[in-house]
Amino acid sequence: MWGFSLTFFFTKGPTSVSDDGLLELVRRYVTEAGFDFVDFEVAGPSRRRVIKVKADIPDSRPGHGISVGQCASLSRSLEQAIESGPAGGLQYVLEVSSPGMERPVRWPDHWRRFIGRRVRVQSPRLGGKRTAEIVAVPDEEHVVLRHDDQDVTVALSDIRQATLVVDWDTIGKL
Repeated sequence: MWGFSLTFFFTKGPTSVSDDGLLELVRRYVTEAGFDFVDFEVAGPSRRRVIKVKADIPDSRPGHGISVGQCASLSRSLEQAIESGPAGGLQYVLEVSSPGMERPVRWPDHWRRFIGRRVRVQSPRLGGKRTAEIVAVPDEEHVVLRHDDQDVTVALSDIRQATLVVDWDTIGKL
């Protein structure tokens, strides 16, 4: 559903796995389940990690994204995948939600998908938080953004956060 952010919580018991290893396990599972892997975050102390996953329907448009039922189903099955994988026994809280309207733009394929769209980007290269247009993605590590009528190449690793800017004038026409 578009514009909601429903979160499902599950808590499980102790151990540890690297955040990168967990990222790859979750990315692979979400993608193989047929969803668009939008965002991933691990936070909290090592004794009780919070795993935040945002997923959507591939190439969805506002109003036609992941449903509440799909979030719940993905959350339950992802919990089983985590438990049976290298993170089995990890104490964690799992949160699975939709990306919402101002969805994060994080992975190179998402930057490519949204060429021509405006994003709110936080990057030292742009001098903090700015709104810019995605112009190009020349490789897996850079994006070209148009800010103040100038094209600036920014390393994806230098981007602290990026979200799509909602064009409220066209939202009802989609």
